[in-house]
Amino acid sequence: MAAFRTRLAPSPTGSMHLGNARTFLITWWLARQAGGEVLLRLEDLDRARVKPGLVERVIEDLRWLGLDWDEGPILQSERVALYEAALRSLIEGGHCYPCVCSRKEIRAAVNAPHAEDEESTYPGTCRGRFASWEEARAFKGRPPAWRFRVPAGEIAFDDRFLGRVALDPAQAGGDFVVRSVDGAFAYQLAVTVDDAAMGINEVVRGDDLVASTPRQLLLYRTLGLAPPRFTHLPLVLDECGARMAKRKGDTEIAFLRTRGIDPREVIALLARCSGFPEAPAALSAAALVERFDLARVPREAVRFSPLPWSQTC
Repeated sequence: MAAFRTRLAPSPTGSMHLGNARTFLITWWLARQAGGEVLLRLEDLDRARVKPGLVERVIEDLRWLGLDWDEGPILQSERVALYEAALRSLIEGGHCYPCVCSRKEIRAAVNAPHAEDEESTYPGTCRGRFASWEEARAFKGRPPAWRFRVPAGEIAFDDRFLGRVALDPAQAGGDFVVRSVDGAFAYQLAVTVDDAAMGINEVVRGDDLVASTPRQLLLYRTLGLAPPRFTHLPLVLDECGARMAKRKGDTEIAFLRTRGIDPREVIALLARCSGFPEAPAALSAAALVERFDLARVPREAVRFSPLPWSQTC
């Protein structure tokens, strides 16, 4: 197995934007610089939000940017048996319990949680409440969700970009959902199982997912799996200071493609906020592989102000 094995893991529930593209570009640079392997995994478990054509659009966006991969594309929706097995192991070990809390409260667990989407810490309402899944179902009249029982105490890890990070998931979110009421497996469980099964040893993503890492480390530990090294990067914001996912149009890769923008201009823009302040106006992703230096990536969130093709706020 490669010494550096990572993944590009877009979720085909919406259009890829410049923030996603910058993270994928840095991931790709790090892998290719290390002579490593890149796997493409499409995180499509939220079937209600995966619209026809989005999977193909994401793949086309990546190729348009000049990024390639060694394996994939792999769909999470085709790997449900692995998540079933992991959940059974957690339940049999007493690490999960049935939860009948509202659908609204736990629906968000299917998606990757971002900082501004975090709800208050789960108070443990259903912990120890039911003797069995069947009892919980009878109480609510429908299948319950499953929550992972989070132990108290800090979980620390060494982040390649942030350094040492220590968080107490019991105080920041509490017991979390691993399978929702409708039977969908949650982001936390699915990515943990997949990364381990696929031999991923390097995970690069936005720092809005830092709080997810201790939860995933708990799952790795409980399931007896080896965790990867994590690299959390500062986000890219638009000129209004909003996360790219909150804005449409001129930050979407598909929009830029259809407008006839040169992909090399987009790569150059992303390079200038990734440690290459003097990047020329147009260049390919491959042109900077050998020169990329993670230490030069800005430590704070980057704001595009303005975009060359910018709309107003």
